[in-house]
Amino acid sequence: MGEIIAIANQKGGVGKTTTTFSLGVALRKQGNKVLLIDVDPQGDLTTCMGYYDQDKLQNTIATLMSDTIYDNEVAAEKAILHHKEGIDLIPANLDLSAIEFSLVNAMSREFTLKNSIRDIKDNYDYILIDCMPSLGMITINALACSDKIIIPVQGEYLAAKGMGHLLKTVSRIHKQINPNLKIGGVLLTLVDKRTNLSKEVRNTINENYGQFVKIYNTEIPKAINTAKSTSTGKSIFEFDKNSPVALSYKELAKEVLDDERARKKNETSKVR
Repeated sequence: MGEIIAIANQKGGVGKTTTTFSLGVALRKQGNKVLLIDVDPQGDLTTCMGYYDQDKLQNTIATLMSDTIYDNEVAAEKAILHHKEGIDLIPANLDLSAIEFSLVNAMSREFTLKNSIRDIKDNYDYILIDCMPSLGMITINALACSDKIIIPVQGEYLAAKGMGHLLKTVSRIHKQINPNLKIGGVLLTLVDKRTNLSKEVRNTINENYGQFVKIYNTEIPKAINTAKSTSTGKSIFEFDKNSPVALSYKELAKEVLDDERARKKNETSKVR
């Protein structure tokens, strides 16, 4: 069974999309079958992966969720795009904005996304969901079907602002909607290695939330090549595989895989 990971933070500009794409490719390079799902109406992930004319996409995550809401046949396979770097994508476009309103009166509205990908979930080792910068119904749907959330946080003074609200939302979803949801960890992104600011941010997050959440050892540095790579439809690995950003995402993938192995080992020991 595949593990579903939501990449989420209601704050914009923290590297959610870059993390989704880069971590996805890094996990693929470790031999895993990976699906990315764009659940942001802006379609940034879809654009970053080289699918620029989103209005012409006939099948998107909005299509699948709409079919689920109106009890039509859901053909998730038809929405999957195959990227040249070996990962798959279910794209998004502005049609997803209308789904947010449709969900208000939908049956089992929190589980619409989960039901939309039910038939393809087990075809993958990892499914990564790139969430929009809000805690609305679409993001709640993403968290309702995920096993884990990774929270990218920019290495700056205001980084921890709003984290408390996000963690409370995750806690509520865990209690009321999805008892399987766990916090994978907080990932420091856009870190400027020339200053001590990221250390101060890490210490602040650790002091306030360290007893509740893991902070990944890996930090993602700020680099111009990251922006350049996303404008070419290539991941940082294809664009500049020896860059500090690429090496950092490779390390993050190892941490994610190690956590998953430890979890499975722990579950096995409990069964015994």
